[in-house]
Amino acid sequence: MTHFSSIEELRQHARRRVPKMFYEYVDAGSWTESTYRANSEDFAKLHFRQKVAVDFSHRRLETTLAGIPASMPVALAPTGIAGMQHADGEILAARAAKRFGVPFTLSTVSVCSIEDVAEHARAPFWFQLYMMKDRGFIENLIQRAEHAGCPVLVFTLDLQIQGQRHRDLRNGLSTPPKLTLRNLAHLARYPSWCAGMLRTSRHSFGNIVGHAPGVTGIASMAEWAARQFDPTLTWKDVEWVRKRWKGKLVLKGILDADDARMAARCGADALIVSNHGGRQLDGAPSSISVLPRIADAIQGDIELHMDSGIRSGQDVLKALACGARGVYIGRAFLYGLGAAGEAGVTRALEIIRSELDMTMALCGITDVAKIDRDVLIEGGRGSRACRPLIQAPPVAGEPLPGSLR
Repeated sequence: MTHFSSIEELRQHARRRVPKMFYEYVDAGSWTESTYRANSEDFAKLHFRQKVAVDFSHRRLETTLAGIPASMPVALAPTGIAGMQHADGEILAARAAKRFGVPFTLSTVSVCSIEDVAEHARAPFWFQLYMMKDRGFIENLIQRAEHAGCPVLVFTLDLQIQGQRHRDLRNGLSTPPKLTLRNLAHLARYPSWCAGMLRTSRHSFGNIVGHAPGVTGIASMAEWAARQFDPTLTWKDVEWVRKRWKGKLVLKGILDADDARMAARCGADALIVSNHGGRQLDGAPSSISVLPRIADAIQGDIELHMDSGIRSGQDVLKALACGARGVYIGRAFLYGLGAAGEAGVTRALEIIRSELDMTMALCGITDVAKIDRDVLIEGGRGSRACRPLIQAPPVAGEPLPGSLR
């Protein structure tokens, strides 16, 4: 796998190996995809301060995320139907994460079930939850995650209605693919992918089919899901989940400083600054652009994580400089999974770790815990480089961005 030297090379290889409807499920955003593009473009606008004549012979990348040890400040994000990028994809990704010493987060809408991953990966993993109208099903899902030994629950708050993803509509996305002549002809162009899918029995939504009332297959699953995502979700529901979950609770989908403060008040252990990878509200700001403002607003009241747009170890360092304790990679590991299964996920993690380690050295940093805004050009609390790229109106009692404090 060493001939893959960047996440971009893994992406290109995955594109050749994964059928279009599943590749583009990953490599696309909603509507015009402006937020999807901004997630990467805004990282590129941040520049490092190079330092020389610093002894960086001993560097430390280890940290903790929500109190869980990690070999570097990176976790694998919850990603829907990862098992369609590669057969048994969630199990393979969990194994790679275990070997590398970073958290893996299983999605509610995964192909492999909680029990499958627990049995075959044999490592504690995190679980991601969506709120459904059927609270009995949600309580059972929480209990299943607890029984599997999951130490962290990631509660996603920004998908009670799904953003329109034009490419998914054009591709007729379904899991498994509908057996039309057009789809069969297309799948025939990906023999390795097809061979893998023929070898496994996991082709559905393992956490839902056979567990939700009346859901026995894909057809009933689609009808159930259309009715179940709950548009009435409020902070009271977050408190409801908090009372039922005994482990660490992380809230995902925060882009607003007021919401970040509410997350802290609800008893969450961490929050994830996220725009769902540009797959929900098109026109929302990039995660990296609002991260510094949210970091300033919460002032350490709650642990801060970030996702959306991470494609390199340099992106990881920039996110840490802007206030995050750690980041989640979604597309980056899925490209590796689609390219080469478990070995591809491992290679994606190796690439990110190597890039993070090397960039730290060139910036004169020896410990991820010491990364702050000074690592960016014009560093410091009022850093132009690390301010939100689009300024929002200040909340009551908060000074204007860039004003004296």
